[in-house]
Amino acid sequence: MSYTIQINGSPHTVDAEGDTPVLWVLRDVIGFAGTKFGCGMGLCGACTIHVDGAPARACLTPLESIGTRAVTTIEAVGESDAGKRIQAAWLAQQVVQCGYCQSGQIMSATALLVSNPNPSDEEIDSAMSGNICRCGTYARIRAAIREAAAAGKPAPKDAAGAA
Repeated sequence: MSYTIQINGSPHTVDAEGDTPVLWVLRDVIGFAGTKFGCGMGLCGACTIHVDGAPARACLTPLESIGTRAVTTIEAVGESDAGKRIQAAWLAQQVVQCGYCQSGQIMSATALLVSNPNPSDEEIDSAMSGNICRCGTYARIRAAIREAAAAGKPAPKDAAGAA
């Protein structure tokens, strides 16, 4: 069957069965290899994408469920303000070790900052709990999210009202 889906702001027409996980459509049909296969059961978060801005597990999301909703992958997350800040903070905090989980981690962290621009540590831990890092960089991930959140806050105004 043929489906046209919006990925990273562009329409893509694909021929695939409706129950095909979006992960395989992205990787094998369209060629976006940034979204990773981890567990295939939605437990590790490596395959996290955004569907209409909300994090979703691409390994569990059937192609037919996308319809007209917008899909964003790691290849385009940096086009948003929150995504740019997350990516910059990831580098500044040296989060990446092996890197395998990082696309999913970045996608979840970006969705968190969009929905909650100033999350507490508990809110960060809760939002990121579905993403497993085999290298254990959780403290750096939290620090990077805090840094990205701080970078999004407006500069304090002085007594004259100037930023």
